[in-house]
Amino acid sequence: MRRGITVLIAVLAATTILLSSILVYQWTTKPEKDLILATTTSTYDSGLLDYMLPVFEEKYNVKVRVLSVGTGQALEIASRGDADVVLVHSPETERLYVDSGDLIHRVPIMYNDFIVVGPPDDPANIEGLSNVTEAFIRIAEAGEAGEIVFFSRGDDSGTHKKELSIWDMAGINPSGKSWYLETGQGMGNTLIATNEGFSGKSGYTLTDRGTWLSMKNSLDNLVVLVEGDPILINPYSGLLVNPEKHPEVNFDLARKLIEYFISDYGQQRIANFTVGGEQLFIPCYGNAPDAWGTEEEEQAAYEYWGQPEFDPPSGFFVVLEETSIPEFKRDIKDGKSKIILFYSILR
Repeated sequence: MRRGITVLIAVLAATTILLSSILVYQWTTKPEKDLILATTTSTYDSGLLDYMLPVFEEKYNVKVRVLSVGTGQALEIASRGDADVVLVHSPETERLYVDSGDLIHRVPIMYNDFIVVGPPDDPANIEGLSNVTEAFIRIAEAGEAGEIVFFSRGDDSGTHKKELSIWDMAGINPSGKSWYLETGQGMGNTLIATNEGFSGKSGYTLTDRGTWLSMKNSLDNLVVLVEGDPILINPYSGLLVNPEKHPEVNFDLARKLIEYFISDYGQQRIANFTVGGEQLFIPCYGNAPDAWGTEEEEQAAYEYWGQPEFDPPSGFFVVLEETSIPEFKRDIKDGKSKIILFYSILR
């Protein structure tokens, strides 16, 4: 009897080891048809990826694994070869990784803008300002007076980098100030914290418009106070991981994902993504804002990527409409603003 129990225990132990080995293998081995996208929290929190990725996944029978982190962390992850493709929004930082050779073929995909949100009664008195630097100066003054707090993401994200650049332009170093609170969180959680305030004081923060629009109905204590300053333009880029440095990456499929985003179909699908009837992102392949980069940089991107086509899988129907596109900065495709065929996408 004792021998039977010993055998049973040995079998159970062996089975446990075997199952553990299988689980470890499953969690540490990237399936051939997986694609890892490192991206900023704003593309995830806004719901854009949930809207965009199913089309691509169905067409190529692939699962896109999304790593939703700050831009700085996303770029670092990709530079180690731990992701296949990147979608981020910090042009200066992106260039550093391109210059290092870790990431290649940077391309403009879309943009929105940053806005400053805060309480409706606005004790910092910034509502309606067109100069965000002046707004930050007033926020600092109100903070020093003990009237408000400012919530920073503090996570090396594209939004955090933009916020720090504005403080720098204002000649203010907020680090360590009692009114300056770093969440270390993504945009969604930072907006929630700002909405709640701290120690009875109302909160202010800088956010991308996409995340704001997707969450504003649950943020009763916040309104948009400052918008429209040109320095608040927020461009998003796609980048590939260099296969010469990281041959293990799924380069071909990563390239197909960016081609989907910049195809006419993908660009119009981005344009069609709305929350509460409001457009969250503006597609800009071939017509990037100045904040994305120089005309030479955009020309180089277009020369590499060209004009890829994307035929949606069955079940994703399109209707062609001719639409005028106003106020282009430039048109790399033919050197002038033009009428193009836009797809109105029905699901």
